[in-house]
Amino acid sequence: MGEYVQLGAVKTWYDEQGTGEPLVLMHGGLVDARFFEANTPALAEHFHVYTPERRGHGHTPDVEGPISYQLMADDTIAFLETVVGQPADLVGHSDGAFTAMLVAMQRPELVKRLVLISGGFNKSGEAGPEMEWDVPAITQFLGPAYGEVSPDGEDHFPVVATKIGEMAAKEPDLQASELNVITARTLIMFSDDDLVTLAHAVEMYDNIPNAEFAIVPGTSHFLIQEKPHLVNTLVLDFLTNEPVPTIAAIRRAPAPDNT
Repeated sequence: MGEYVQLGAVKTWYDEQGTGEPLVLMHGGLVDARFFEANTPALAEHFHVYTPERRGHGHTPDVEGPISYQLMADDTIAFLETVVGQPADLVGHSDGAFTAMLVAMQRPELVKRLVLISGGFNKSGEAGPEMEWDVPAITQFLGPAYGEVSPDGEDHFPVVATKIGEMAAKEPDLQASELNVITARTLIMFSDDDLVTLAHAVEMYDNIPNAEFAIVPGTSHFLIQEKPHLVNTLVLDFLTNEPVPTIAAIRRAPAPDNT
């Protein structure tokens, strides 16, 4: 059923499933926690799973003013401090992945492990030709689902879609070298036909110090729905096991001692 918590100006809705260590699922842009319906039950067998919905998404009403990744990161930090109350694993998809990345960079003590699914760090990594942000088309595609749960009603969806479009026109905008401040053990996961290039995904892997890397074959940006069993298996393997000692380490090989 879910419940609300007032976090500053945002009346944030969230649900909880399972018991154990806390895990926070962070949905993508213009969707809500229902996007994880194929993933949450498997994760809740091992963790206390929280599924908050960000400002202007799902059951959480919109707030006057623009939406930015930094505002969503601030909202997530407030959720972690107020509701979770201890360090948590963060699993984010798309916009949720970049928001989780910002939280891990700015408040590392709140993040145990980090799973970044289909979320790039800079617009230069976008795959394919630049597409026009067509609010009427996006509204036709996603507006009805928004209207099923939003307290603002379906008619408000174009307002939120416009805000997200304005954010997406200039963000995310990090440099690869900035990612090296992430201290949490991190799983980077993309599809083999995602919204960013594979070169961009590898650049993330190269610049996050304690990172592991997965490509889910035969999927698109909607990989968590297209192959949920495989995605769940990879995420749970990462979150429930310590790193194995590898036999022929290249990237992870210790630096030679030249003394």
